[in-house]
Amino acid sequence: MEPVFLETALNGPWSQHRQPLMPISVEALIEEGIACAKIGASIIHLHVYDPATSRQFEDFQAYKAVIEGIRSECDVIVYPTLPLAGSPDALADYSAEERFAVVEDLAKTGLLEWAVIDPGTTMIAGFDDIEAGDNGFIYKNSVAEIRYGLQLAARYQFHPSYAIYEAGFMRLGDALYRSIPNCPAPIYRFMFSDGFTFGFPPEARFMESYCDLLEGISSDPFWMVAGLRADITPLYEACLRRGGHLRVGLEDAAFHSPIGNAGLTQNAVDVISRSGRIVGTASQLRQRLASSGL
Repeated sequence: MEPVFLETALNGPWSQHRQPLMPISVEALIEEGIACAKIGASIIHLHVYDPATSRQFEDFQAYKAVIEGIRSECDVIVYPTLPLAGSPDALADYSAEERFAVVEDLAKTGLLEWAVIDPGTTMIAGFDDIEAGDNGFIYKNSVAEIRYGLQLAARYQFHPSYAIYEAGFMRLGDALYRSIPNCPAPIYRFMFSDGFTFGFPPEARFMESYCDLLEGISSDPFWMVAGLRADITPLYEACLRRGGHLRVGLEDAAFHSPIGNAGLTQNAVDVISRSGRIVGTASQLRQRLASSGL
């Protein structure tokens, strides 16, 4: 039976105003990344923050320090984000080269195994934003940017990590992936939400729809369930039964989560253990992707 692989997303773009327990300093990211890896996470995802402003920024040296710090203690896949185009912390406009500059620098050093390449554009607006008369923002990923990111993935041989906010993300992402020779296969992450209006709420029937669509695209896909402002525990049983994997962490949890990353990771490990499955290691995950030709 294949192990279940677990990703922990340590913080996200929210700032501690919305997610008080999330780590933002390099030291705290390293400490929590190591703790979650030792509990059972084989993948760690993170955003770095400017220590002068406590706002998210993209900085090669900060990412390098966190990745190397976590890997100095644990064999784990650690990967960064992209600038969240359309958000208050991002520039008004990016070229593809600017958007992926830090990703490419990390790839050149050999530190990058996965990278965020989200294959589509969607509205990020909370139900509470709508009630308050706020507009949210458009999370923009142009075809040119996606194609550029996939070309980098082919050149440096890292896996694109696809967040699937809507069904069309999967179809566009597959078409673009197939247009890039020698690109490692995408990791598909189905995104659900209770608090935002995009996509589906975390219900098993909607996960099954994503699975059915993905099976028509790939013969042996690697996929996981995740979300933003979401409680995905209702999906666990159906996900494990269907052969999927799990992502947890303070990027994905409901705002003001009373449980930190270590607790969220431990809860997921407990669910996997109770199901009779084992939690996979990063080494096993690399072997799984390689043996499937991914």
